[in-house]
Amino acid sequence: MRASHADRERTVDVLKAGFAEGRLSQPEYEQRLTRAYKAQTHAELQMLVSDLPMGPVPQAQFLPQRPVPATFMPMQMPPPQATNGSATGALVCGLMTPVTWGLTAIPAVILGHKARAEIRRTGERGDGQALTGLILGWLAIGGWALMFLVWILFAAVNL
Repeated sequence: MRASHADRERTVDVLKAGFAEGRLSQPEYEQRLTRAYKAQTHAELQMLVSDLPMGPVPQAQFLPQRPVPATFMPMQMPPPQATNGSATGALVCGLMTPVTWGLTAIPAVILGHKARAEIRRTGERGDGQALTGLILGWLAIGGWALMFLVWILFAAVNL
């Protein structure tokens, strides 16, 4: 990895400390200073201070020293599950009951019950769709039943 000006300055500071502590002679100190200012990579800088007690932070400074807690890791989203096709069919049939005057109510109920059983067994998505299709289907069937009941009562009263 290429060294920056700040990396070179840190290395020079370590060399100054080594010279002040008497670990380097004057000629060796000047030779290392010259090489530090000409260094292009971290490896070259590391070689200049490797025999001194304090060297520049090793290359590992750019790698995580300890694992990052899971709290700070990006969320791993589970792969999306497929939506049950019968649940979608139940919802569509249930929504179509007003348009078809209730003709799609029975398929909505059948598909809704079938979808909920499949969803419990396979763990697929779409339980809300199946439940909505069931409710709309049963409401349409109940509406037709109520209409027939009123019609029968009206016919019985007029006889």
